[in-house]
Amino acid sequence: MANHAKVLDVSPEDRVELERRLRSRTLPTRDVERARIVLLAAQALPAQTIADRVGVSRPTVVTWRQRYEAGGIDALGDAARSGRPPEIDQARRDEILVATLTPPPPKLGISHWSSRLLAHHVGGVSHATIARLWQHWGVQPWRVETFKFSTDPELVAKVTDIVGLYLNPPENAVVVCVDEKSQIQALERTAPILPLAPGLAERQTHDYRRHGTTTLFAALEVATGRIVDECYDRHRGVEFLKFLKKVAKAYPGVELHVICDNYSAHKHADVKKWLALPRNKRITLHFTPTYSSWMNLVEVFFGIITRQSIKRGSYSSVRDLTDTIRRFIDAWNQRCRPFVWTKTADKILVKANRQTTSDTDH
Repeated sequence: MANHAKVLDVSPEDRVELERRLRSRTLPTRDVERARIVLLAAQALPAQTIADRVGVSRPTVVTWRQRYEAGGIDALGDAARSGRPPEIDQARRDEILVATLTPPPPKLGISHWSSRLLAHHVGGVSHATIARLWQHWGVQPWRVETFKFSTDPELVAKVTDIVGLYLNPPENAVVVCVDEKSQIQALERTAPILPLAPGLAERQTHDYRRHGTTTLFAALEVATGRIVDECYDRHRGVEFLKFLKKVAKAYPGVELHVICDNYSAHKHADVKKWLALPRNKRITLHFTPTYSSWMNLVEVFFGIITRQSIKRGSYSSVRDLTDTIRRFIDAWNQRCRPFVWTKTADKILVKANRQTTSDTDH
């Protein structure tokens, strides 16, 4: 085999574009390969040498060399392929989309469409076609989500206040998020949990024995992710005040801002009386808007401890449950990281106003 071949004539303009394709990290692999084949052919390298370097077959090299000679850089794209024409035209697709978004007729007695029922309703298409169109449109009629609009008359002020504490906390002050995770059940599985194994998930019995409940009080320090915690049998104003005192003791002598929701225990008369004492003037409670507990970052921590610890356990007593919670939080505080809030008050209020307006219009 000859160790050289005819030089492929590549114009300067095409060379610039081919080298750009060669450096690209976003182009499909096939386009990069074709660009490299043409550039190597411009160096008079034999087809087999190019094939070895690019990692393709010799006929592939010959094909794209000939395609470039015949049509230039535009010929390096894929040719149009013949194939089966679309099963349904755009007008029919639009009709199916409208039918999908329209509630089923009352006579069917169903709350939402299935692919089979909709296919029968519109006629002339299979349920598989309906399913493919739903996937293409990102429509999932079987799913439903919940929402709740805040009717708090001080919505703007509260959102601005809470977000301000997250994004621009007062200098030399500590911001903590406080809440209770109530009625955590000490459930003991009736048989030992079977451990994880290759090809098998961890398994536990569906039935259990109840051994009582506890309530986890937690204060999340936003700047560090550190948790101050306590478990109580109940979650009244008495317990909240006890926990608030513990939080105050954990952060002595600093300006302390406490974010909490509108639960009545947080506004108990004894709590207000304690906060009014001169030594407690450094402590300020900030309340989230009604129906907006998601603005309290400690809710994120409650989700984490539920998924990673509480939910998967089997507890012989409430004491066993609370010991597990404390072990998790002790370990958490060794590896904690700051909780970062990203959405501004303006973005939250724009969305809230848009939803409220939409709800009113309908």
